[in-house]
Amino acid sequence: MKTASELLQQTRRMPLVAILRGLDVENAKAVGLALYEAGFRTLEVPLNRPGAFDCIELLTKALPDDALVGGGTMLTQTDVDAVHAAGGRLMVSPNCDARVIRHAAALGMLCAPGVATPTEAFAALEAGAHALKLFPSEMVGHGGLKAMKSVLPTGTEFWPVGGITPESMGGWIKAGATGFGIGSQLYAPGTSAAEVLQRGHAFVAAWRVGAPAISHGV
Repeated sequence: MKTASELLQQTRRMPLVAILRGLDVENAKAVGLALYEAGFRTLEVPLNRPGAFDCIELLTKALPDDALVGGGTMLTQTDVDAVHAAGGRLMVSPNCDARVIRHAAALGMLCAPGVATPTEAFAALEAGAHALKLFPSEMVGHGGLKAMKSVLPTGTEFWPVGGITPESMGGWIKAGATGFGIGSQLYAPGTSAAEVLQRGHAFVAAWRVGAPAISHGV
């Protein structure tokens, strides 16, 4: 089993997280394989929809070993245990709860909790977060991200989430983003696998244009 450090290194090679809110079991495999074909390697299934754990388990079995699957909207230690039991190794939340972060980190999961302030960012890192989900990114903005990057440890991973499009990625990368969480612009219930593939290609292409400007400080 890969360590969280190994999972982070793996994710850095293509740090785009597909947020599959409302994914159903019937379409999970086709959507997951379409995303993988497009170049995505990290998939998040938010828990606040029915069938999330079944989808996580299905995706972990259907995708190759270099794919990372996990849960989103993980609010409790019970959520962490359930996602881990389903095979998920990614913990994503909309908030910064040190207890949940520590619990997931102790299980060897890659932790990406949500933060919107420097106080939350420092608390998340102290609890063991490997990357920080900047949420809601529209509220924080480019200026807020730059300010936080200036005081946080060099190499801190920031993944803006909320309203991200292929066209908006460049500005965020210049502000210091090292990855992204992409939701309804990529997938929403009813989106076909073919359309997910097309959208996925667009996001991956936009990332590859902007990625050379990124340095992880190593």
